[in-house]
Amino acid sequence: MAVTLRVTPPSFAIANRSIHPFLKPTPEWPRTIQVTHAFSTVSQPTEIPHSKPPVPTLDAPFTHLAAYRFAPLTDLRPLRERLQKHCADLDLKGTILVSQEGLNLFVAGLPASIAGLLDLIRTLPGFETFDGKYNPCDHQPYNRMLVRLKKEIISFGIDGIDPAHRTSTKLKPAELKQWLDEGRPVTLLDTRNDYEIKLGTFKNALTLPLAKFRDFPDAVRQLPPELKDQPIVMFCTGGIRCEKAGPFMEQEGFKHIYQLEGGILKYFEDCQSAHYDGECFVFDQRTGVDPSLHETDSTQCYHCQSPLTAADQADPRYIPGASCPHCHRPPEDARIAALAARRTALIAATTPLPGSIPYDNFRPLNVPATCDGFTLIEVLHRIVPKISPADWLIHWQENRLVDDEKRPLPIDVPLRAGQRILHRQPAIQEPDVNPAIDLLHEDEALIVLNKPAPLPMHPGGRFNRNTLDYILQQAFHPFKPRPAHRLDADTTGLVVFTKTKHFAGILQPQFTRGQIEKAYLARIHGHPETDTFDCHAPISDDPGRLGTRSIDESTGLPSHTRFHVLARHPDGTALVEAHPQTGRTHQIRLHLQHLGHPILGDTTYPAAPTTATTLTQQTTTLPLHLHSLRLTLTHPITQARVTYTTPAPSWAELTYSA
Repeated sequence: MAVTLRVTPPSFAIANRSIHPFLKPTPEWPRTIQVTHAFSTVSQPTEIPHSKPPVPTLDAPFTHLAAYRFAPLTDLRPLRERLQKHCADLDLKGTILVSQEGLNLFVAGLPASIAGLLDLIRTLPGFETFDGKYNPCDHQPYNRMLVRLKKEIISFGIDGIDPAHRTSTKLKPAELKQWLDEGRPVTLLDTRNDYEIKLGTFKNALTLPLAKFRDFPDAVRQLPPELKDQPIVMFCTGGIRCEKAGPFMEQEGFKHIYQLEGGILKYFEDCQSAHYDGECFVFDQRTGVDPSLHETDSTQCYHCQSPLTAADQADPRYIPGASCPHCHRPPEDARIAALAARRTALIAATTPLPGSIPYDNFRPLNVPATCDGFTLIEVLHRIVPKISPADWLIHWQENRLVDDEKRPLPIDVPLRAGQRILHRQPAIQEPDVNPAIDLLHEDEALIVLNKPAPLPMHPGGRFNRNTLDYILQQAFHPFKPRPAHRLDADTTGLVVFTKTKHFAGILQPQFTRGQIEKAYLARIHGHPETDTFDCHAPISDDPGRLGTRSIDESTGLPSHTRFHVLARHPDGTALVEAHPQTGRTHQIRLHLQHLGHPILGDTTYPAAPTTATTLTQQTTTLPLHLHSLRLTLTHPITQARVTYTTPAPSWAELTYSA
C-alpha cells in the first residue's frame, strides 16, 4: 500500500563540521516522499487487489533471494514445519528466520524453486505481495537448509519498536543519489557491524563501533546532541536493520530520520557505485558483492571473522581455516626483525623532518548556507574577514584559490552552499619538532609508541607534516594508523594507534566507556598533604584561547582524577602518579593546578609566582614534566587484557622505576 506524505522540514541550522565532516548547511526545502508500507493488520487480504511480483529470469543457474517483512505471525511451529518441508521438496538451501514479528530469509536455488517458496509465503496474511532482492549465482552458496524460530528476526533487544506498524520515512536509492549529487546537507549513518564496514561503505559515512546490532542503541546515545536536529539517512545491507534503528533514533529525539529503501544492495542495483567506496559484505558464503551485484573474491577468516580482500588472501599469513594477516602471530625472531625494519622506516620518515622541506599546503574552506549564491571573493571575506577583499583578489590572481582538482576557481560565478574551496599556501616550512619516536610494539592491530616532546600528534596551527600522524602515515604505508587517544604536543610517553579502521572501531569504544586503565607520571610544585588524593573539579567543554580549558563549577563536564605521591623532593617538588578516570582535554594539568600543585614546565597552566619552587626559579625554561606511563586495554584480536609500559623519563627515573 503506497502513501504519499508531504514532508516540509524546518530550516536546519548550519552544521558543525567538528561533529562530522559531511554535515553541511541547508536551505529550507519541501519534499514529497513516496512511502511504501505493508499494513499486515488487514483481515481480508484476498479483497486487496494485487499482483504477485514475478521471480526475475537471471543469467545464471541459481537465484539467490534475500527478503524480509515485519508482519504478525501465529502458530509458528506448524509454519516452521511447512516451510522446512517445502524447501526440502524444492531443493532450496539457506536460512529462514521465523518470529512473531515476521520473516527474514536468505535462500538460493533454481528460479522455479524460488517461485514455489514465494507462492507458499504469499498465502500468509500480511505477506500477499512478499518479495525481495534477487541475485544470480553460478553455484549454490549454501550447504544446508535451516528454518529457525527466533524471538526477533533481527536481534535488537529494545521493547516498543514495532516495524510492522511504524518505520521511518523511506528514501529511494535514486533520490539519495540525487541528494548526494547536489551536495544536500545530510549525514549518512552506517548501521552495520564494524567488520562489515571494512569491505566498503558510502563516502564520508558516519560509522559506529558495533560488534553486533544490539550495540546500536548504546552507540546512538553517544552521538553528539547536535545531530538530533540534522537530516540523517541510515542504511544497512538490505534495509532490515534500519526498520528498527530508525524508530529507535526517533524515540531518542532525532528529528529528521530517513532510511535507504532496500539498503546498499538496492542502491547498487539502481545507482551502481555512485558515492560508494568498495564492496558490500553479505551474510552468506559469497561474503562480498560489488556494485554490479556480482560475487567478489572477498572471503572471511575462520579464526578472527575479519573480512578478507583478494590482497589479504594472497598474503602468506593467510592460512584457510587457521589465520589471516589480521590474526597471524609471527615467530619471535620474525617479529623482532619486523620491529627493527619499522624503526628504520620511522627514521627515514623523519630524516629530514618532512615539514622542513618547503611545500604547498592547501587549506580547505567550505561555503556556508549564508553565502549560497555569493561570488568567490564575497564568500572568502565573509569566512575570513581579517583578510581584505583586495588581498583575497591578489591570492586569486596568484592562482592560490582552487577547487578539489587544483583548478583555479572563477571569480564571478556564484558558489553553492557546501562547495569546497582550497586556499593554497605556498612554500610552507614548519618549525622543528623532536623526531625521536620509539616504537615499542607492533602487531596486526596495534602500534604502541613512546612519543617524544615537542611533537604534535595531529595537524593544526603551524604544523601539518611535522606531526606524529603524518610521520606514521609515511612509515607504515599502506596502512593508515589511527590514534586511539591523544597526548598534548609537550607530553611524552605511551600512545596507541590502530592499524586499520576496523580495529579502531573495536578499540575506541573502550575509551568512551572508561574501560582503559591509564597512568601518568607528573612532577609537581609543592608537597600534597596526603599520599593519595582525588580531584572531581568539572572542566569546561568550550575551548578558550589557543584551545585551553578551565575549571567550570557551574556548566563544566564531570571529571575525575586519582593521584598517588611517589616521592617528595627537598627542592619543594613531588613526583605523583595520576590515574584519569575520565578523558577531558588537559584534565591532569587542570586538576593539579586547581589543587595548587601545577606541573613543572607547564606554561599553559602555570604556578602562581608566589608559589614557584627553587627549581623553577633557577631554570628559565623547563619541558613539561608530564609523561604517559602505562595503558591497559582489551586487545582487539585476542580479547585478552594487555598492559603496555614506557620507561620513566630522566626527570623521574631516579625516584621511580616502571
